[in-house]
Order: sequence, then C-alpha cells, then structure tokens
Amino acid sequence: MSEPVWFKTGEATVFASDDQGTDAMPEILIGSVKGPAGHAFANLMGQTEGHTRMFAIRATNQQVKPATIMVPKATIKSSAYVELLGGPVQSAIADAVLDSVIEGVIPKEHADELCIIAMVWILPDLAKEEDIDRKDLYRTNYEAMKLAIKRAMSGSPSIDELIANRNTIHHEMYNPETGESLW
Repeated sequence: MSEPVWFKTGEATVFASDDQGTDAMPEILIGSVKGPAGHAFANLMGQTEGHTRMFAIRATNQQVKPATIMVPKATIKSSAYVELLGGPVQSAIADAVLDSVIEGVIPKEHADELCIIAMVWILPDLAKEEDIDRKDLYRTNYEAMKLAIKRAMSGSPSIDELIANRNTIHHEMYNPETGESLW
C-alpha cells in the first residue's frame, strides 16, 4: 500500500463563459480521515448561520467518495443561493471528485480513507439573476474542482515554480504598481 495522504491543498479558478458571474474558485484540503484533515472535516459538521455546509452528493443517496464537504466562502442570504449551491455546484463538485478517482488522480484504494474539504465560491449576486446559466455554473465548478484536486495530489505549483515566478506573476486583484485590481 502506498504512503497515506495526510494534508494536501490545492486551488483553481475557472472563469465563466461570456462574463456571466459563474466563475468557480474552489480551495481544497485532502487528507486522511485519521489525521488533521479528518479532524477538520469532523469539526465542520456543525452549522453556522449563513454558511450551510453540505456533503457533495451525485444524487439522492449517492454521497461521493472520498467523503467531501462543501463550505461556502460567501454568506448565504437566500434560498435561491442554496439552490445554486445544492444544485449545479454540489453536482459538479461530486462529479469532479468521482472522476478524479476514476482517472487515478485520487487512488481508488484510498477512497474510503480520505476526505476532502472544498471551500466553494458562488458570486452572492448570482442568486438574484433571472437568467443564470446553470450549465456554465456546473462546468466552471467541475473543471476547477478537478484541477484543484490534481494540483493538490501533485503538489502543484512546486516551490521552485513559485520562486521562479515571484517577480513576474501578480495577484489579479492587486496591481503592486498601482494598488488597484487588474479586473
């Protein structure tokens, strides 16, 4: 058996089609249910007002493995927001986890020994929109979650890559020369 996965992190951003506000940017933690990731997972089982947590399920009675809990990054203020989180986003996250197992990114033999915490983003104003492209919301979250898992499991970006691009890559929401957002 291979070495246990104790604590791996990853993140990814996938942008919406046609500036729809359906961008996805999960930040994840993958680790053994017996280690610090498992303890954090168990501690997230309680609810806090405005930040309803839920398991990633593929369909009713089909909780994905590794067990994955979704934690919204923004405060939930409406049932419309909950429907987006518990609909296309939950489905996308679950499908990305299962496909990562199918593709061998997450070893199948560890599916019952690992857990994933996924902090997920839905633009708060998106719930107020009448013409939400739910398929694009699914697409962005699916692609971003798969990429975040791949990065976590491979340790990407490496420290060497980060050091090499230290002065050439800047955060998109902060321009070090002007102090302004680049978006």
